[in-house]
Amino acid sequence: MSLLLLALAAGALTGLALGALGGGGSILAVPALIYLLGLSPVAATTASLLIVAVTSFTALLAHSRDGHVRLRTGLLFAAAGIGPAMLGAGLSGRLPEVALTAGFALVAAVAALRMLRGSPPDAPAAGPPRPGRAAGAGAGLGAVTGVLGVGGGFLAVPALVHGVGLRMREAVGTSLLVITVNALAALLLRVGTGTPEGLNWAVVGPFTGAAVLGALDGRRLSARLSGSALRRTFAVTLLAVAAVMLADAVTQ
Repeated sequence: MSLLLLALAAGALTGLALGALGGGGSILAVPALIYLLGLSPVAATTASLLIVAVTSFTALLAHSRDGHVRLRTGLLFAAAGIGPAMLGAGLSGRLPEVALTAGFALVAAVAALRMLRGSPPDAPAAGPPRPGRAAGAGAGLGAVTGVLGVGGGFLAVPALVHGVGLRMREAVGTSLLVITVNALAALLLRVGTGTPEGLNWAVVGPFTGAAVLGALDGRRLSARLSGSALRRTFAVTLLAVAAVMLADAVTQ
């Protein structure tokens, strides 16, 4: 299969998962860019930040039209993650490739296990919002985004439900705003400091375009299929990806 077809297929799957689940889909981008499309871990995490930012923003617009985005809450949550995202982006280029691969595998495994446990109910958390917990989660999400090039929606959605008190649909939509801001902050720092390696736009361009279209389809898919079935299927796939990447890191 040609690189173009691989990029289109991987991008479509990434966007489909992101649009359907409000997070987690972007975590497929890095292993696809490394193992299917031949990018180095540093170049793959940089390309992933671009793909995540564009795709999340597209999905954000669709969720916003449906009234599922809490703009002020999302911006406050994202503000806590901008600094850590930029610091993480600067650190990423200085880490050995084996550390990036192993770290990504562990984050992917955590994301899969959280999805297998199920999602929070579509109801606000009991009690008043907890700004301290939300700020801490926002900072942690930013750091993960900056270092590993993933959106971190699997962290943002439960934090927005349990820490801030949003309903599930609002948390999914608002998490896309948080992911977009963090990914852009990390990407701008990498570009500004000259950290990223040259990107293969013949790969990254089609991947991004397919991811955008997949995200729109994923949003429609989520309204038709069982959310629990989607999460379980994606989680099993993600666990397999994590196992392959961890084995690769150990044998390097």
